[in-house]
Amino acid sequence: MNAARKPLLAANWKMNKTPEEALAFWREFSGRLSGESERVEVVICPPYTALPALDGANLRARGVYLGAQNVHWEPRGAFTGEVSPGMLRAVGCSHVIVGHSERRAYFGESDEAVQRKLQAALDEGMTPILCVGETLEQRTAGRAEEVVAAQLTAALEGLDTGRAARVVVAYEPVWAIGTGRSAEARDAGEMAAAVRRRLRDLAGPAAEEIRILYGGSVAPDNFVQFLAEAEVDGGLVGTASLRPESFFALVAAAAKAAAAQAGKGEAQ
Repeated sequence: MNAARKPLLAANWKMNKTPEEALAFWREFSGRLSGESERVEVVICPPYTALPALDGANLRARGVYLGAQNVHWEPRGAFTGEVSPGMLRAVGCSHVIVGHSERRAYFGESDEAVQRKLQAALDEGMTPILCVGETLEQRTAGRAEEVVAAQLTAALEGLDTGRAARVVVAYEPVWAIGTGRSAEARDAGEMAAAVRRRLRDLAGPAAEEIRILYGGSVAPDNFVQFLAEAEVDGGLVGTASLRPESFFALVAAAAKAAAAQAGKGEAQ
């Protein structure tokens, strides 16, 4: 972590929770909060169907943001099953995940589609969480940095620095997502550093403002190790975000780490 960047924790619920279950989660999770969201940017990304219910629950009053798991790049039109950035904003979304490996693998999302979604989210004033990551085969072949650099380039090349600074990047090794197998903290830190280097090439000084998250079987018992890496600024959390107690444990760990970083800065 770096004291200059506010850590971010995003809950990606994927295809889980009805509106009623989402509200039950929020009641328990919000009841545990006691100032953590002042130090950590907390985002909950439920399925589309739960967005109106959580918007009505006024998450922002507790310092928590609402996000979506996907978006289309067009503002309207004949795109059956899709949702536009403006529609997401209308139900309280400030953040949106783009380019998740499950979208790329199961729904054939191309780098071009990811780039268009990211641009559309920025146009609507939203914060895109851009997912990048390599498969196990690519890592074994020694191509992890090459693959991730190419994904970053496809999504961000040509973006002006002001817009680039608003992007959040989530590094998620595909082989670690939902498998219970996470990358070693050192490996994740090295990949986050590689992401930062590529961001500097693409965005110049704005790269220092872009937060880099780690995702892939993040859990309360391993998260602190990831936060100790200099270029890891938080997490994109799947399974562990489905239970209020485990997601809160991650938020609390990030808040504690942020407080420690701030203390070091003041001491210097």
